[in-house]
Amino acid sequence: MSNIIIYGSKYGTTKKYAEELSKRIGIKAIPFEKVEDINAYDKIVYFGGLYAGGVLGMSKTLKKLNDISNKTIIIVTVGLADPTDKENINNIRNNMKIQLKKALFEKAKIFHLRGGIDYSKLNFTHKTMMSLLYKKVKNLPEEKKTVEVKAMIDTYNKKVDFVDFSCLDNIIDEIRK
Repeated sequence: MSNIIIYGSKYGTTKKYAEELSKRIGIKAIPFEKVEDINAYDKIVYFGGLYAGGVLGMSKTLKKLNDISNKTIIIVTVGLADPTDKENINNIRNNMKIQLKKALFEKAKIFHLRGGIDYSKLNFTHKTMMSLLYKKVKNLPEEKKTVEVKAMIDTYNKKVDFVDFSCLDNIIDEIRK
């Protein structure tokens, strides 16, 4: 059985999780841009950072799968907002449904982890987008602020790191099934 960990990471938090999982279970981790033939693997663990509602590289990578019937597919999202919040999970999964074929979404085991952000490392485009978003939402009435919006407001222009490697334990259990 051939296994792989694939990740889409822009600023490094998702990569940290993928590399830590790789160390713990001995499966190679590679960035999604370097995947040559995803169909060669039986067990695929995809880690993707959440950016503007999408999972980085997930759609581009997983759409190359020809036949998922005999494959184990685990998708792990990494974002800033609290992954234990039901509203946040629903938003992430609804966006994932748009990015993935229905059969793949329904087959995949999905996990959500909390990442971090360092505004000093954002590129110009992302800094501008975050600034515009912050200005748009900071004065919303409290009842209109989603969990994601509140997390963005609380962490705006700061460096925060919510990485918790103990969260990988459930993923490891799923991989070993």
